[in-house]
Amino acid sequence: MTLQAEIAACRTCAKHLPHGVRPVASFSSTARLLIIGQAPGSKVHESGIPWDDASGDRLREWTGLTKEQMYDPARVALVPMGFCYPGKASGGDKPPRPECAPQWHGRVLEQLPEERLTLLVGTYAQAHYLPNASKLSMTDRVHAFRDFLPRYLPLPHPAWRSAIWMRKHPWFADEVLPELRRRVSDSLD
Repeated sequence: MTLQAEIAACRTCAKHLPHGVRPVASFSSTARLLIIGQAPGSKVHESGIPWDDASGDRLREWTGLTKEQMYDPARVALVPMGFCYPGKASGGDKPPRPECAPQWHGRVLEQLPEERLTLLVGTYAQAHYLPNASKLSMTDRVHAFRDFLPRYLPLPHPAWRSAIWMRKHPWFADEVLPELRRRVSDSLD
């Protein structure tokens, strides 16, 4: 059984998922760009396609990726912290299930090329992969993005709220996005 098939068959969190189990991830052994997000939202849960929502549109805008590029697992790995939709909470979705990343991430990362760029989208991915930066706020981690390169590039979650955040932090569009697009493009070459 392939790792993708094992993930698709996972039922570890089933009793905690009010909308059912539907692991959503995409990767291959040649993907030199890894995007680690939070967890699928309700639209992604329905479609089974990672980032198939307004947040995905904004993330593609930020990265300069086309839909064709983003959904080509030979080029881009899409691996959330939690592979299934966790359900709603007040003010948004529930956090990713804590069982998922420890169970699957190591095995997925072993299959990816060693030389890769990892976009850490949102607080959950950053807390997991940048533990030494845990005392920094998400904004501070994103502002200090150069400190984590060339391996990682932290980003805010591209939900609708990010438009408000971007207005408060114009350096994101001026400094982070051009470097993000350049590095994403380089990783696809």
